[in-house]
Amino acid sequence: MQDGTKMETPVHLIPVSTTKNGGSSKSRKRVMPDPVTEPPTVDPVYEALLYCNIPSVAEHSMEGHAPHHYKLVSVHVFIRHGDRYPLYAIPKTKRPEIDCTLVASRKPYHPKLEAFVSHMSKGSGASFESPLNSLPLYPNHLLCEMGELTQTGVVQHLQNGQLLRDIYLRKHKLLPNNWSSEQLYLETTGKSRTLQSGLALLYGFLPDFDWKKIYFKHQPSALFCSGSCYCPLRNHYLEKEQRRQYLLRLKNRDLERTYGEMAKIVDIPTKQLRAANPIDSMLCHFCHNVSFPCSRSGCLGMEHFKVIKTHQIEDERERHEKPLYFGYSLLGAHPILNQTVNRMQRAAEGWTDELFTLYSAHDVTLSPVLSALGLLEARFPRFAARLVFELWQDRQKPSEHSVRILYNGADVTFHTSFCHDFHKRSPKPMCPLENLVRFVKRDMFVALDGSSTNYYDACHGEGA
Repeated sequence: MQDGTKMETPVHLIPVSTTKNGGSSKSRKRVMPDPVTEPPTVDPVYEALLYCNIPSVAEHSMEGHAPHHYKLVSVHVFIRHGDRYPLYAIPKTKRPEIDCTLVASRKPYHPKLEAFVSHMSKGSGASFESPLNSLPLYPNHLLCEMGELTQTGVVQHLQNGQLLRDIYLRKHKLLPNNWSSEQLYLETTGKSRTLQSGLALLYGFLPDFDWKKIYFKHQPSALFCSGSCYCPLRNHYLEKEQRRQYLLRLKNRDLERTYGEMAKIVDIPTKQLRAANPIDSMLCHFCHNVSFPCSRSGCLGMEHFKVIKTHQIEDERERHEKPLYFGYSLLGAHPILNQTVNRMQRAAEGWTDELFTLYSAHDVTLSPVLSALGLLEARFPRFAARLVFELWQDRQKPSEHSVRILYNGADVTFHTSFCHDFHKRSPKPMCPLENLVRFVKRDMFVALDGSSTNYYDACHGEGA
């Protein structure tokens, strides 16, 4: 909509719930497709609702579930930042008017929201690794800035943190009451939305934490590859994967027609509209129940949104059917999985530092990890997605350690490529730690080309 033009009547994009406590009658929390409860064909609106991850009644989660003779040793959490304002604006349209201040009277709300704001306002002297120390600790703009975390995003991670607190601290006593800074490992990219998401989760997990005990490390790469970021073969796979995406888009005439219609409405060339990645902005309108933008020539509408969202889903499906993204994922996810396995091995040997690890990251961090683990049916990381690795010790056989892997609360351990067969052979409810170690230290390279035995050789191998 341009200034001075009449705005159409707002369309409520999200169906109003009719169930008790404001919860949706259709679960928005599904991780792996469920043929019984899900639409029989791809429903772009249903998928978009799952992606928004609108906070509702407490979700059912499987974190921390284990037989009584198992002891929780360490927990490693990977999160995607919460709901954010768009990264791109659709040219010649008014930006969605979303308030990024945190207000108790606005939905969604969390009981710890005011306490979170109060605690963050006391953290100005927090010592984080540069450049994190120059970032705001919570969102606070009347009109959101591009990419800024919203109140929805803060509430999503306060909820995540509280859920993990109830399970890992109250039930399993993962950390002692007088926990020390050495028992946490916190890392985030240099975006305010990831730092703030990490702090919101941490506040839900450890309310009113001592600022002197909190230290976030800065990770320059969205892949969290630390000192192992140079990998020519990974970049080669990425270029080929981007080419695949481009060719799929060219084949989709419905998509091109839709982009053409939208470009005409906002009076810009189709190429310029496509470059503005309109689905990013439209998802923000959709998730916040704000009408799609209009111009003097008309309005962008739900039909446009559905076509682009359907193409995204189709792209995701084809991505998993072709080996390019898998190759990229094995190399892209190896450094962060290797760090996680090393921490687990140390904890299994009795080390008591870094018992709780938090990586506050992006969709482009979690997606390769899911793919590398063989979780091909897992949905694309929604806002505030969480991927959790748990390490357990069998009290009856103290030398035996096992892992569980959970995605948005669902136990996906036996969907992984390295534990799929073990589940068929053994009645144990978890996967041996050795399976994960073998996968990360050896089998990832075997899956790649069979000839490399380490990350460096794989990165510089044939095709690089």
